Amino acid sequence: MRGFGQLEAEIMERLWEWGRPATVREVVDDLNRVRPVAYTTVTTVADILFRKGWLRRHKDGRAWVYEPVRSREAYTASLMREVLEESGDQQAALLLFVEGMDDDQARALRALLERDGGGRG
Repeated sequence: MRGFGQLEAEIMERLWEWGRPATVREVVDDLNRVRPVAYTTVTTVADILFRKGWLRRHKDGRAWVYEPVRSREAYTASLMREVLEESGDQQAALLLFVEGMDDDQARALRALLERDGGGRG
């Protein structure tokens, strides 16, 4: 799966943030506030995200309207699982990950593990 490319990430972030379907024109107009980007470029990248299964789309007149298939959190979780699976030593990777958590993150993890009865198994 790997992470998104820069423009893929920018498109997905906007759609996640907006929480509603949007046209390429809306995305282009918002991106152009930060940096110039061509309409055709965003159209191409949105189509790639659609073909990868990250966006769904439907026609509204002549325009495609896009919306995310999965949440930002589901994307993050899948990236975390992929990276963990690729580590040579999953236990060591998890330990280093947990040791790097701040107090709020550690509390949240403990609460989730307690809620789940100490984990799966």
